[in-house]
Amino acid sequence: MSGRYRIGIDLGGTKIEGAALDRSGSVQARRRVPTPAANYRDTIAAIVGLLDAIEQEIGTTAPVGVGMPGAISPATGLVKNANSTWLIGRPLQGDLEAALGRPVRLANDANCFALSEAADGAAAGLPVVFGVILGTGVGGGVAIGGRTLVGANAIAGEWGHNPLPWPGPEEMPGPPCYCGRSGCIETFLSGPALAADHRRHGGAALDGPRIAAAAAAGDSDCGVTIERYSERLARGLASVINLLDPDAIVLGGGLSEIASLYRRVPLLWGRHVFSDHVATRLLPPRHGAASGVRGAAWLWREDEA
Repeated sequence: MSGRYRIGIDLGGTKIEGAALDRSGSVQARRRVPTPAANYRDTIAAIVGLLDAIEQEIGTTAPVGVGMPGAISPATGLVKNANSTWLIGRPLQGDLEAALGRPVRLANDANCFALSEAADGAAAGLPVVFGVILGTGVGGGVAIGGRTLVGANAIAGEWGHNPLPWPGPEEMPGPPCYCGRSGCIETFLSGPALAADHRRHGGAALDGPRIAAAAAAGDSDCGVTIERYSERLARGLASVINLLDPDAIVLGGGLSEIASLYRRVPLLWGRHVFSDHVATRLLPPRHGAASGVRGAAWLWREDEA
């Protein structure tokens, strides 16, 4: 197995993407296939086929890392917390290793995002990095010293299913969440949550990017919605800073493209951070949507590939 390359696989709900990175982090091969939704065995087969095609292109086998929704339970070795529900309760790591005939490293997709941006992305070289996914859901991952923090329960960084901090009366008990609770951060800060908040306040049925674009163009109603979102994001991230005290927070997912967040949120979070000064930086991603597959490849370190 070649030490020249690492292969990352990003297992998503609609697509599976794979890429081979060389030692410098340059992509030498990249492919994607549709995810066989709701079919576990076909998902395994699709990953194996994608990997075979990439290895044929680079001319050698290589260490494989997989970014996945959810996590591998330390208690059972089975998948838990995956929004791709056909993976839940399955021995994904064991089945992949059996199919490929070699070790495979798996990590939560948000952890892979954090690792990618900490390894050679927006937060390269910083000791403690919190990676945030603001998309269909809200996820998070932690990279410390260029390695992912998994945690005793394999849920490190999962801030989206904590309650929104310091809620006002109008935010309680909060919207219902698929996890069975109400008022989770995800129900306020995901893309669908932003759109729903805009509608609740009398706005048109617009998605998050269109709300942000209208706000930037001077639409006052959309501007107020983005300000509410920014203030809630500031509260949510302030609680992360109070707990983790990261050097940088990198935003990913579709809502990370709202440029005003990087200016406005750091102006707002200071009132909630337990410090006289906040040195934490809020950064846009360098690798964007490619961070998932890159982070999966970086699950194998230089001395291990």
